[in-house]
Amino acid sequence: MIEVRQITKLYGELCAVDRVSFSVNQGEILGFLGPNGAGKTTTMRMITGALPATSGTAIVAGYDINEQPFEVKKRLGYLPETPPLYLDFSVTDYLHFVGKIKGVAPASRAERVAWAIERCNLKSVAKRMIGNLSKGYKQRVGIAQAVINNPAVLILDEPTVGLDPTQIREIRNLIQDLAKEHTIILSTHILPEVMMMCHSAVIINKGRIMKQGSIADLTQNKSLEEVFMEAISSEVVAAEVHA
Repeated sequence: MIEVRQITKLYGELCAVDRVSFSVNQGEILGFLGPNGAGKTTTMRMITGALPATSGTAIVAGYDINEQPFEVKKRLGYLPETPPLYLDFSVTDYLHFVGKIKGVAPASRAERVAWAIERCNLKSVAKRMIGNLSKGYKQRVGIAQAVINNPAVLILDEPTVGLDPTQIREIRNLIQDLAKEHTIILSTHILPEVMMMCHSAVIINKGRIMKQGSIADLTQNKSLEEVFMEAISSEVVAAEVHA
């Protein structure tokens, strides 16, 4: 469902993401793990088409992000670390707006908005202004805008950051529920989140993949924390400039 091929991002002489490759099968949740500044968000933005890759590509639901970016975006929902919310909209009005710009047909838009509100447990706040919601509900609205067009793939960047324990549990339950119908990449630095929800994991540090595999394989002889610490402590060879 998702295949990332040697994707690279250069900022001048700085190589932020260096020839990253991995795949995610249909119906799986992949945990994209790494410390802050490892290149997680840059990689996610390239996969979504929000940021052009310097080289390499990704195939999403059969479409190449370089050659068919609009087809990719039709099949992909994205929750960035800071949700793209308009605080002076009500939840319902905002989701209608997002449905329109994502190309949801007018005849089915109200149905899709109602579905997203129900799916993300937003019925109690559907008429409220987004700016007046708690952070947990804002995250739910962010997830609702990502699923409004019923995409095959969801990319969620740090969806539980800054939430309290109750909100974290609610968002994790929601993601697990969404995984029944969507293939998901979950970018995070929270190891228990990956252990609880993910089928496989990629560990990235300083722009390079240090370890990847199924959770069962990665934790066969060690805890995920031990695997993670060993991976990010490994010597990273100086990145080449692939201009």
